[in-house]
Amino acid sequence: MTAPLDGVRVVDLTMVWAGPFGTRMLGDYGAEVIKVESPGQWDLLRALGQIPRTEERWWNKSAYFNHNNRDKYSFALDLGKAEGREVLLELCRQSDVLVENYRTDVMDNFGLSYEAVREANPDIIYVSMPGHGKSGPEKDYVAYGTNVEQLAGLVSLSGYEGGEPMKTGFSYGDPMAGTALVSAVCLALRKRRLEGHGSFVELAQRENLTAFVGEWMVDYSMNGIERQPTGNRHPHMAPHGCYPCAGYDNWVTVACQDDDEFAALAKVLEQPELSEDERFATAAGRKEHEQELDALIAAWTSQRGHYEAMHILQRARVTAGAVLTIPEVMSDPQLRYRGGWVEHSHPDAGTWEMEAPPWQLSRTPGHIRMHAPRFGEHNSYVLRDVLGLSEERIAELYSSGVTSDDPEKSLHQ
Repeated sequence: MTAPLDGVRVVDLTMVWAGPFGTRMLGDYGAEVIKVESPGQWDLLRALGQIPRTEERWWNKSAYFNHNNRDKYSFALDLGKAEGREVLLELCRQSDVLVENYRTDVMDNFGLSYEAVREANPDIIYVSMPGHGKSGPEKDYVAYGTNVEQLAGLVSLSGYEGGEPMKTGFSYGDPMAGTALVSAVCLALRKRRLEGHGSFVELAQRENLTAFVGEWMVDYSMNGIERQPTGNRHPHMAPHGCYPCAGYDNWVTVACQDDDEFAALAKVLEQPELSEDERFATAAGRKEHEQELDALIAAWTSQRGHYEAMHILQRARVTAGAVLTIPEVMSDPQLRYRGGWVEHSHPDAGTWEMEAPPWQLSRTPGHIRMHAPRFGEHNSYVLRDVLGLSEERIAELYSSGVTSDDPEKSLHQ
């Protein structure tokens, strides 16, 4: 079987998380993704993960890098040199998509603006992922997923009532932008197929994440209501919370959306009369007496393990979920049954398990085809097979430092 993006070649100039995560998924579903890194300014994820610098080829062993860069080729190219720019333009002539997530001025400084790349290949789809967009008073500001959350309004809604704002446990803006990248590329490819020409796609990470708190924006715009953090609670539903379970730091979440579901919960608690109690008989009453209700639920959950509580509640048609740790997620029987994890080997980093491609397509499934590339691993393939350069020209690129099989390590020690 083929993959849905077979035959699509992507020039990947992205670094860190948002861009690499998105281009990785393009690779998962069949695209030939060529990751371009400078020998001197390579993806800093290679340097993360506390890999001892005494280890051989430590730059190929970062879990962070290897997670976000599977199903890609690696091509070392210094875009700061004129020869590197020309090689990149030649690669773009033979590619379908270019993706970059630099600051707004970087590609222009390289002489690789959309206009320059389009001149080389009018059919190219050029995707730019600036944090703040390529226009406006903040266009030149630097952005990472950590501060995109704050600027998108997400952090102001997180945390507990009366407490300080709270960011998520990871940089939520990055994977959301990466996921949006897949959609953007597919839309642009469809447009090109219908109309016969390429396009420029701007995916501002801040704006993308703002869309995910849209209901709060609309509530303020329509009703003038500025919602405050409520922790695990819901503006209208009760119960809606996270409850302690037996064992060390075990929890389960419970949510009831209507009277019938609450009646089912009351039966599980062996207190069916709660559904007739005037305090809890209606949604409004349950919300008003939420603290009392939470105490009753916690008394029941605290006597049971988090998996046990979830299964008992779910069998009674009560929405519930155990709060799983990373080891529990990786051993979870539902995900195991669904093939959610795939064993993966890397010639330098070893063997481990990682998540399978997330979308299950019946006729053109995605799959992990390649390990995350070692630095410069596919230089020969790109220079000889894709670009068709002569041996003499390739030797010149190596001798001038435009390409290299090994990274310059001084900046990442």
